Amino acid sequence: MAHINCTQVKEFILMGLTDRQDLKMPLFVVFLSIYLFTVVGNLGLVLVIKTDARLNTPMYFFLSNLAFVDFCYTSVITPKMLGNFLYKQNVISFNACAAQLGCFLAFMTAECLLLASMAYDRYVAICNPLLYMVVMSPGICIQLVAVPYSYSFLVALFHTILTFRLSYCHSNVINHFYCDDMPLLRLTSSDTHSKQLWIFACAGIMFISSLLVVFVSYVYIISTILRMRSAEGRRKAFSTCGSHMLAVTIFYGTLIFMYLQPSSNHSLDTDKMASVFYTVIIPMLNPLIYSLRNKEVKDALKKVIVNRNQTFLFIKLRK
Repeated sequence: MAHINCTQVKEFILMGLTDRQDLKMPLFVVFLSIYLFTVVGNLGLVLVIKTDARLNTPMYFFLSNLAFVDFCYTSVITPKMLGNFLYKQNVISFNACAAQLGCFLAFMTAECLLLASMAYDRYVAICNPLLYMVVMSPGICIQLVAVPYSYSFLVALFHTILTFRLSYCHSNVINHFYCDDMPLLRLTSSDTHSKQLWIFACAGIMFISSLLVVFVSYVYIISTILRMRSAEGRRKAFSTCGSHMLAVTIFYGTLIFMYLQPSSNHSLDTDKMASVFYTVIIPMLNPLIYSLRNKEVKDALKKVIVNRNQTFLFIKLRK
């Protein structure tokens, strides 16, 4: 509830990553390059998976959804962050700030849960290969994607409503490069105790449950691989789940570093650096991880490039 004689702010000012003018243009070029690479990499991965019949499998269905979430995830944050480097004051309206927070929470939660779904997929593929296509039927795959999307949307909507029902009467300067819960809670004049409890409860349940699914899945996966008699079989099995293991380690490792560090070392500046990693860098790394370590994706990408070159050459010869 708003306090009496409180005039609610209508816009916020994002401070960005740095206030040093000499760093802003170099950082703009760096992050613009990363963003363009991320967009091309993730949308390209989705296109390759959708157009190549050999990649019409559950694993690549999950991978295409992860790439889509990564694209949306970084597109919610990066364009506004780039504006911080160009404008003296990067202003965002109250409603736009709410929309950015909601989308950020939705896609971050969806990514976390999709990684858990992918871990379960790898568990079935390696531990029960003969039943893989039965267990991972199209209906089950759709459910394993629909549930993360639905849950993440509802959680994001709930937290966004809670955050923006608070009173913001005094400062409107957010010490961050996007609208996030913790910097916003530092600005409000309302009691944030219940909101912080909800953050802790929802984040804890989501993080622990998804991490538990990943951990248990890989305990069974590694146990099964180590029992294989063939060295070639072990190599193929590790290759099958290696990309996902690397992506999971980077994503969860960053979140653990951010949220489980000692309170004495915790600051908004530290949050900014960690946030850059999981909102900008990880969405760029995932297409590289899954394409460079995956022979089928590399072969499909080569096929797309060759077909495009042949089409271009044919059109040029006709002219």
